Amino acid sequence: MKKYETLTSKVVPLPKNDVDTDQIIPAQYLTSTSRDGYGQNLFRRLRDTEPDFPLNQDRYKDAEILLTGYNFGCGSSREHAVWAIAGANFKVVIAESFADIFSNNSAKNGLLLVSLPKAVIERLLKRAEKDDLFVTVDLENQVVLVKEGLTTEKHSFEYDPFRKHCLLNGLDDINYILSHQSEIDEFRTRNAKSWTVSPSNSNEENLALAGTKN
Repeated sequence: MKKYETLTSKVVPLPKNDVDTDQIIPAQYLTSTSRDGYGQNLFRRLRDTEPDFPLNQDRYKDAEILLTGYNFGCGSSREHAVWAIAGANFKVVIAESFADIFSNNSAKNGLLLVSLPKAVIERLLKRAEKDDLFVTVDLENQVVLVKEGLTTEKHSFEYDPFRKHCLLNGLDDINYILSHQSEIDEFRTRNAKSWTVSPSNSNEENLALAGTKN
């Protein structure tokens, strides 16, 4: 997993609430066990039925931030939804709120989710639909910066400290554990039992023997 670095990008506005994982990546495209290739079918049903859907527009082809509404990522627990978003080159999703399982899957796959208040989301969506909107997402300082003319809006966001550490250091769950291997080995050595018990003794005798060895 790559380390997250402060990102400045044009945002793709998706002014919808309750976007579920089947909308993100329809079930008929879940045919591969690899994480590769899902990006091309991100929001496929919406792209096919809505000619003006943002991802059908060239102006958004290099955007790396998705901006959307309430309860994004609800529905099934399919991790493929995160793979599709990341596969389409998105590094950040900004929304009012996210489904819990989707949030967990995103953190494990290096996709940063940022929650901002409803009023802020609605205002940014309107601006992004009207004109190109560029946003900076700084995870280290947990702020979203939106420049408008000579002024810059600054919006703070909360983020789980453990997930933040992993994203900033490019660590998935396994790599996080491996990064603490020396501490794990030290703990195992320090707490190793040097005593043995005899199967011929009673439970009471074995417990007594164990107590004398500690």
